[in-house]
Amino acid sequence: MKRILLIEDEKNLALFIELELKHESFAVTKAFDGLSGLKLALEQDWDLILLDIMLPELNGIEVCRRIRAVKPTPIMMLTARDSTQDRVSGLDSGADDYIPKPFAIEELMARMRSLFRRLEMPIDADREIITHRDLYLNLVAHIVTRYGEVIELTKREFAMLAVFMQNPNIVLSRDVLLEKIWGYDTEVETNVVDVYVRYLRNKLDEPNQESLIQTVRGIGYVMR
Repeated sequence: MKRILLIEDEKNLALFIELELKHESFAVTKAFDGLSGLKLALEQDWDLILLDIMLPELNGIEVCRRIRAVKPTPIMMLTARDSTQDRVSGLDSGADDYIPKPFAIEELMARMRSLFRRLEMPIDADREIITHRDLYLNLVAHIVTRYGEVIELTKREFAMLAVFMQNPNIVLSRDVLLEKIWGYDTEVETNVVDVYVRYLRNKLDEPNQESLIQTVRGIGYVMR
């Protein structure tokens, strides 16, 4: 039985959605404000979080961002705000889908089934979206975002970041990085790897915070 966390401050609507989901054999837990919803989202494991944007205590965009910083739980936004910018903000904060109110319960169910099918499909590298903490890399769109902000990367920088994100917690030597990014027969010197790592750090890292890409002395680099 799939477990759903519903974070919605309109109690009558929340009850209605809960009854409909239970009728479809989902297990549902409700939260009526952003802070309590965030606590439940982080403390337990869920198959899907249905998250309203306009919430007391902490808005849904911020709830989504904080969840995404530590967990890959699927999130679908529920909101009466349906402008293009609101949709973009919801998706940029890490939501997997977005459905504006008012909606028919049949549409919600259909969107949920579609989302579950996507998540259960075998990963196709050509369509893969890679995540690491609050960093998102879309291999198809060639887009990298952090905290919902697009980070402009060159082709080589993007390729190097993709290699790191596809191999988290694995120490990669300079030779391995050269082979994966420039090719096994490249004449590029290994110190070029150091230069591109520095470029990435300048674009990705936050002031006074540990770098996403760490140096392993005498060996190479690792993304932790």
